[in-house]
Amino acid sequence: MKIATRNNLIICLGIVCFSLLSSPAYSYWIWTPKTGKWTNPKTMPKPTPKEQFGFALALYEIKNYKEAKTEFLKLLKAYPKSFEASESQYYLGLIEEEQGNLYEAFLAYQKVIDKYPFSERIQEIIEREYKIGEAFMSGEKRKAMGVPLPVENPSIEIFTKVVENSTFGPLAPKAQYKLALVLKGLLRYYEAEDAFNKVIANYPNSEWAEASKYQIAACRAATSHGPSYDQAAAKEAEQKFEDFVREHPDTNLSREAQKQIDDLREKEAEANYNIGRFYEKQKAYDAARIYYNDIINNNPTSPWSPKAVERIRALDKLENKKR
Repeated sequence: MKIATRNNLIICLGIVCFSLLSSPAYSYWIWTPKTGKWTNPKTMPKPTPKEQFGFALALYEIKNYKEAKTEFLKLLKAYPKSFEASESQYYLGLIEEEQGNLYEAFLAYQKVIDKYPFSERIQEIIEREYKIGEAFMSGEKRKAMGVPLPVENPSIEIFTKVVENSTFGPLAPKAQYKLALVLKGLLRYYEAEDAFNKVIANYPNSEWAEASKYQIAACRAATSHGPSYDQAAAKEAEQKFEDFVREHPDTNLSREAQKQIDDLREKEAEANYNIGRFYEKQKAYDAARIYYNDIINNNPTSPWSPKAVERIRALDKLENKKR
């Protein structure tokens, strides 16, 4: 009876051990004498970076992006100095880009440039970064969990990095110009002017140098249109537009520049008329005449010119009455 009981106990223990060994929970953990720890094989990389990369790439190619990302990250942690590490970082950027996470894609691509500057992907990555910059420039919003974030236009950071990554590369002049345009669009005119000046200074023979000269004048004109009219800034802008028209008489931008010149002169005439009226109300008639005559002599086709003539006639009548 005792022997039967003992045999039954052995059989039960055997069943339990077999169950533990064959259960999913047990199979995920292995004792590693080297580390003295239990290790989950699921979190372990393949024996070589090449095998690990091949495994991750296969997941990427079937668009299992979540698992692919996990495996690429696993490779980066286990084999950070391998060739496959630079490729894994590149594919992390591709995954983010293909999922519509453009800013995260830019950050991932930039890590390739920062950590693996000898990667053969560098030029392709710069091109991808530039396109992401253009997307944000065109209105794409940076998002978190699908919700747009109230942050500065990411294209400023991205175009700046494109220029830094390839100062004299084929995309650098264009990226510098687009950076300046973004700043101008945000009404940061002095920063934009500085950025346009860098196009002219660093890439004088590029197609963007000519346009930058026009944009500098436009920035200067915009600063004159602030809450209080800045006549000095307007004059300087007018001079820059005139220089541009003289240097590039047959371009579309020259026609735009001429329109800007006409607009500035119109505003100048209006400002001079208002100054004249101010002096007239202060009974400083001689000073008023100076501003009215300036309109007549320098802006004869302006709608303000006949108004200035009318005010001078009114002053003449006033003086005749006093005699």
